[in-house]
Amino acid sequence: MAEVLDVAVRLVVIVIAFLTLPLIVGQTEHKAMAHMQSRLGPMYAGGFHGWAQLIADGVKFVQKEDVIPLAADRRVFSIAPAVALVPYLVVMVVIPVGPGLFGTDLDAGLFFVLAVMGIGVLGSIMAGWSSANKYSVLGGMRAAAQLMSYELPLVLAASSVAMAAGTLSLPGIVEAWRWWWLPWQAIGAVVFFVAGLAELRRPPFDMPIAESEIIMGPMTEYTGIRFALFMLAEYAGIVVLSALTTVLFLGGWHGPLLPGPVWTLIKIFVLAFVVIWVRVSFPRLRADQLQKLAWIGLVPLALFQLALTGVVRVLAG
Repeated sequence: MAEVLDVAVRLVVIVIAFLTLPLIVGQTEHKAMAHMQSRLGPMYAGGFHGWAQLIADGVKFVQKEDVIPLAADRRVFSIAPAVALVPYLVVMVVIPVGPGLFGTDLDAGLFFVLAVMGIGVLGSIMAGWSSANKYSVLGGMRAAAQLMSYELPLVLAASSVAMAAGTLSLPGIVEAWRWWWLPWQAIGAVVFFVAGLAELRRPPFDMPIAESEIIMGPMTEYTGIRFALFMLAEYAGIVVLSALTTVLFLGGWHGPLLPGPVWTLIKIFVLAFVVIWVRVSFPRLRADQLQKLAWIGLVPLALFQLALTGVVRVLAG
């Protein structure tokens, strides 16, 4: 009975975090972009510093009509937002926040996370194909091509950390982490974070969305709450990417003075702010630039980091 209660409490906490943290990141993005780009709207909704902007967005999405195109595959069209969102909830089950503070510890936790994160792109492909819209299909194809290009450097960079720690368990990687891993795994950290941004299709890697070109890509035909689920999946992806970067490369809960879980959350939100800052600061890449960055830039860097890790491990004995 105690084990069942423990599992139930862990699952409830994970669901609450899954529903709360992406909303906090979304609100932060509204505020950061309002300051950086002098956007007035998000600063006035509700009065004091635009505190009600996120609520206003939620009410707006709920009030919009739920439209499904006549020629669409209704069943696939309806479940695509859930396919895009649910993998991030599953991933959060194995991400440790502090010593003993995780849903479950898998021996192959790192591979599990990378495999499940790749499922999310199926939501975009399903949405594009089922919409019976050429722009949506094009957006879905771009999303698939982008995933295939950036999955390799992402996996190589994560493999470097697993090699350094000698384990695929995420809590085990955090426990094995030492401060001198920061310069040792710095190249892998940059590769992992950039490749993660590209897999999330966040600016400047938002070619599949490209609202100025293909009008929100695979989400063109979505309205109301279904469209909101795609937006929630994007913010949940930011939280997951920031959490994984924290666990793999920044030592997770390691830090002075403050409790471990506090350090984990601080690192996650700092990285989430970096994601927002990059969106505001850099223009969208062209399709050829997107592919060149992956194959000519990130893949060689990830291979170099992997080789460096192997050399250091051998010399360290």
